[in-house]
Order: sequence, then C-alpha cells, then structure tokens
Amino acid sequence: MYNPTAHLVLKKYREKLTKENGKRSDDFDARLTALFAPIFERFQQLYAAHPNRQPALDQLVKVLYEGFVARTNELKKNDSEREHQPAWFCEEKLVGMMLYVDRFNNNLKGFTEKLDYFDELGINLLHLMPLMSSPKYKNDGGYAVSNFKKVDPKYGTNADLLSTAKALHSRGKFLMLDFVVNHTSDEHIWAQKARKGDKYYQDYFYTYPDRSIPDLYEHNMPEVFPESAPGNFTWNKAMKQWVMTVFNSYQWDLNYSNPYVFVEMLKNLLFQANLGVDVFRMDAVAFVWKRMGTSCQNLEEAHLIHQLFKLCTKVVAPGVALLAEAIVTPQQIVKYFGESKVWSNEHDMAYNATFMALLWNSIATKSARVMKSSLRDKPKKPPGTTWLNYARCHDDIGMGFEDKHIIESGFDPVAHRSFLTQFYTGEFHDTFAKGLPFMYNPQTGDARISGSMASLVGLEKALDEGNKLGMKRALDRINLLHGMILSFGGIPMIYAGDEIATINDYSFLKEEGKVDDNRWVHRPLMNWNKASLRKRKNTPEGKIFQALQQMIRVRATSPEFADLNNTKLMETGNEHVFGFLRSRETMQTLVLANFNDADEFLYAHLVFPHTCLNPFRLVDKLSGAEICVHEGQLQLKPYEMLWLSNPKQL
Repeated sequence: MYNPTAHLVLKKYREKLTKENGKRSDDFDARLTALFAPIFERFQQLYAAHPNRQPALDQLVKVLYEGFVARTNELKKNDSEREHQPAWFCEEKLVGMMLYVDRFNNNLKGFTEKLDYFDELGINLLHLMPLMSSPKYKNDGGYAVSNFKKVDPKYGTNADLLSTAKALHSRGKFLMLDFVVNHTSDEHIWAQKARKGDKYYQDYFYTYPDRSIPDLYEHNMPEVFPESAPGNFTWNKAMKQWVMTVFNSYQWDLNYSNPYVFVEMLKNLLFQANLGVDVFRMDAVAFVWKRMGTSCQNLEEAHLIHQLFKLCTKVVAPGVALLAEAIVTPQQIVKYFGESKVWSNEHDMAYNATFMALLWNSIATKSARVMKSSLRDKPKKPPGTTWLNYARCHDDIGMGFEDKHIIESGFDPVAHRSFLTQFYTGEFHDTFAKGLPFMYNPQTGDARISGSMASLVGLEKALDEGNKLGMKRALDRINLLHGMILSFGGIPMIYAGDEIATINDYSFLKEEGKVDDNRWVHRPLMNWNKASLRKRKNTPEGKIFQALQQMIRVRATSPEFADLNNTKLMETGNEHVFGFLRSRETMQTLVLANFNDADEFLYAHLVFPHTCLNPFRLVDKLSGAEICVHEGQLQLKPYEMLWLSNPKQL
C-alpha cells in the first residue's frame, strides 16, 4: 500500500546511500524499495513518541545496507534461488535433527566429521543448539549469550562455523541456529557497562532503583521458573538497581521500547545470517515486549517487533527463514505467523508445541480423544508457513493443551493433569515411564516433565526389569511418535539420541552447574558405541534407526507430505485410533495410528467414503504390505501406524 511519508523518507535514504556508496545492488535496491513502507509503518507504530526515533531509523537503514554488502556471493545465490521457491521449507524432503554440538561430538570440527551419519539417516536440516559465547556456568544451556558475534571457544571459532555452514550446503543440507532475542547474559558488554553506571546501556534493560515499579509489574506477570528463579526481578548490588530477569537472575531482559535495542539486535541477527545460517530459531518470542498491567507475553508490540525482524531480514537475506519458539496456545501460536491472508509476514515456521503435548497425552491415556478434540479447533495458518513437529527436544514437556478439550473428552482438567504428571514421573501405580518433575509449583500443583523419549515410553524400565514384551512395546511407541511427526503437516524435527533409543542420563547429578536443572537428564553425551549398533536389526538401536530411516525415505517420495495446509483430520469411530488424510492433486495417503497396547478395529464404511482411496486395494507405504479389509473392518496391532495408499500412487 502506498504511504507518501514512507516514500519521501525512502527517497532521502536512497539518495544518501548513493552519495556515500555509489551505485548499489539492484537486488538490495529492489527489496528495500518494496519493503520499506511496511518497515517504516511498524517502526512508527512502535517508536513514534521516542525521542531517538529518527537517528535510530537512520541507523537501521545503515545496518541493512552494511549487512547486504557483507553477504557473500554464495549466500546471495542461495537467496536468489529461494526467492523463486519461497516455500522451500514446506517441502516433503525436509527432515531435521536438533543437537548439542559438544555433546554430539565435541566441537564444530568434530561435528562436520560426522556428516555421513546424517546422510545415512536422511537428515538435511541441522539445528545446532546455542553456539554463541556464554558464561561457563550461568549459561542456561547457551541461552544466556555474552557475545552475539563470537562463537563460544568450546565449540570453535567463527571460521569453524563458516566452514560448517559451507560443508552442510555442499551436501544439500540447511543450518539452523538459535537467536536469543529476549535477553542477554549479565556478562554481556551492554550489561557490564550498565553495571558501571552507564545510563545509555541501562536503558537497554529494565532497571529501577526501588521495588515500586517492579511490584506493579509482578502483579500480572507469571513466573517462568518458580523453583529456581522465583519472581521477575533481581537486585544488582553493583548497579544498585532492580533488573528485570524473567527467566533467570543472570539473564537480563532487553528493553525493546528503546529503538536502539532493536537496531543492535538486528545487526547481531544479520551478522549471524552472514555466517551461513538458513533458519533462525527465534527464542522466547512471546516475551520481547513488556507493558505494565499485562502478563508481558504475546503483546501486539511483540508481533510488530518480530514483523520488523522478518521484513528487515528479507531486505538483506531473503533466503533466511525465521522459526517462532512460542510455547503458547494454538490461538496465540498462529498469530506468530502474522495475520496476512496472502503470505507470512512474521515468522515462517512455529513450534507445534500443542501437538507434541497431545502425543504424550495419548501415549499415557492410550486414547486419542483429547488430541481429536484439540486439533479440530486448531486455527488455520497462512500460506507460506509451516509447523515444526517434534516429540522431544532439549526442553521439558509441558502439557499445554486447553482445559476445554480435556472436559470435552470426559476428564476433569485438574485430575487429568495430575494424572499425567504422576504417570510420567513414575508415581502412578501402573506406569511404564521414568521421568522427573520439572519446576514443580506447590501453589498450583503443576509440574512439567523431564526425560528422554525412550525412558518416557518405557524402555528404561523394561531394560531394568528384563521385560521383553515391555521392550517391544516401548520401541513400538517410539516408532509411533516418530511416525506421527513425520507424517503430520510440517517439518519433522528429531531430537539427537532418539534415533538410537537413548535412555535417561543421570550423570548431571554430579556436575557443577547442571545438578539444579534436571533437564540435563535428557541431554546426554552421544554414545557412539551405542550408535554403532544401529546396523544390527536385532538391537533396540537398529530397530529404531532403521524404522526411522524407512519412514524418512517414504516421506521424501510422497509429495502429499509437503505442508500446503493439506492435512485433513479423519473420524475413525475408535477413541484409540487417530487418523488424518494427506492430499495433493491426485495423491492421497491415509495415516492411521493406534495408541492402545491392544488390537483395534475400524469400520471401513466410516473412514474411506471421505477419501478417494479404494479400501480393497490398500498398501501400507511403510512396509509395502497389502492391507486387507476383512468383513468390513481394518485391524491395527498395538501401537501400529499405517500410511495407506492405493498401488497406482506408489
């Protein structure tokens, strides 16, 4: 839309850039011209009343130009190719894995030596957990960043990261890194200068001389870590100020109401993009704007900040995608894609956190009732966006689905959530899970869950007991969970170690800096001796790795698994069986998943009339076996998953 003020401002900037730098790139000029009006409008919405609005906007345009100039020709070539295929991240061939570099194989050089491992499995998107400099102990697993422009020495150097990105790109793989957008470490140079009394940098954070304003904030702000970091403010003796620290006392929240903060963080983002990053996991996106009298989460201004990040990134590096880490309700999550009905104008991807929680609910209850109820209400996302589907990650599991869907499924929300906590922490009398309660809140009785996938589905307990049937059931549950995230609409993200059924690692209890955070129970060192068993079919490692290998191969040859808003929920007439249809042009695959530990049956006449599939010519794409409908019924074994299609589609 034409904005006369933005047009005049842009004209001034273009003349200034030409005078200072001579002829500019046609690509940069075209993108800046196309996107400047929405950039200007959002900047005005956020900062119109700020006294430094104009110099900050001047600095922003300078940052954009310098970021583009610093971008290599190779990365610019990638940008051009992806501009012609803007939904490249929605394709069926994309499968990710997330890992800690030092725990996977020491450092960046060691990591690149293991790229054949990912080729073998079929992984082509690597999410490397935080790599930028952070303190030795108070680092929150790397999410307390002390330098956004320097790789932490324990992982290597910036040159090593550049080499890693090039090695991945040469193999047709993509690199994802975390960008910690909400806060810095208290050891960051900005925080150091603020502690010394520099008012300019104190304004980069939320600092107050007494408790009057912090107490007003606290009235509406929930606690993120009530056990280890109660409250949202920390007293700093050196500065003699209260500092907003929503996550941990050593993580200072950035004050984005200061426009210079946005400009500096944009500079950091573009610097990392120019190291070869393809996707940024934007951390804690819901928290970036604070307003007294609110929860300080999911505010309108937060969305404007993220839209600015997206627009500015598209000017400099249009091949880079942004992933929203927003662990909120589905109605709130879809807002982080932006509200454009034409194409994403905020984030390109978002974590499907509710889907993850629903999977674990179904495993515990052996029922798909809550999942069916919840996903029926899930809002539609805009074109050009995709979900990131996962079953486990570096973080805890929070059962973040809504009470109304628990009630619709016939359960009491309080009792149901209490059951799930007890089930996954081993307190329920008939559980197979071995997990740990994380951030137990005695006031509400709520807790999240820590634990590896294998231990939570029963493998650790079965191994301890020598229970062969329990082992089989646990492996079947792992395959079911992986099958769900691979076939449901979105990018599947495997958590490193789950592909070889890694159980809990309790060594963190003896390590300084980790003993107070039981999430380290599911962040083990990669056991390469265990990984070597993946080639032996009769081992748990081989059974899981090879099943996952096959699912990834089938997914990559199934165009209907691309995420084009083409997932349709199917009513199965059986509370234990979840079903959905993936369609694209004439291709269809019906996915059926049995969450029960007993055989289940479906009536063909309830399911297949809503598809274009012939129920008498079915083939399971995973096994290649013909699937028979006997006396009008289809049978699924315990924890069995079927990807059903007709032979002509194979």
